[in-house]
Amino acid sequence: MKKTVLIIFALLIGLNVFGQMRRNRNSGIPQTTREPSEKDIEKRKRLMEERKDEYIANFISTLEADDFQKEIIKQYLNSYYDAKVALLKIRFEHSLDREKAIKNLDDTHFVDLKELISEGDMEKIKGMIKGEFDENEVVKKKKKEKKRKKKKKKDEG
Repeated sequence: MKKTVLIIFALLIGLNVFGQMRRNRNSGIPQTTREPSEKDIEKRKRLMEERKDEYIANFISTLEADDFQKEIIKQYLNSYYDAKVALLKIRFEHSLDREKAIKNLDDTHFVDLKELISEGDMEKIKGMIKGEFDENEVVKKKKKEKKRKKKKKKDEG
């Protein structure tokens, strides 16, 4: 009798612990109850496009080119990111093939742009496509500039 009570007690505790562990494991994964609708997909695409434009605009503000050159750089960057997304959507047999295609895109996409812009700006672009651009720093500088302009305007008025 004592053995059966101990076994039942151990089973109840074991099941309770197992249930808690399973709940903790699944809590980090969001549970979706439905597929995204066309409206959700369009909204996500629009938000991604806006974010891409904002990122490119923040990067372009760091360059020392004139307005015409900045507009051309913006077009090149937009076409670069569109081409990169298209490459990432393609199914390759091996990941090495994908890496070669992306490296080829990185090396050849901005060749025509080298003649138009300065060497320093070209280095910044190469750094950006490698992921070395810190957008937070640019956003902080813009906020400081806005505060400074507001304060100056307030002092004058």
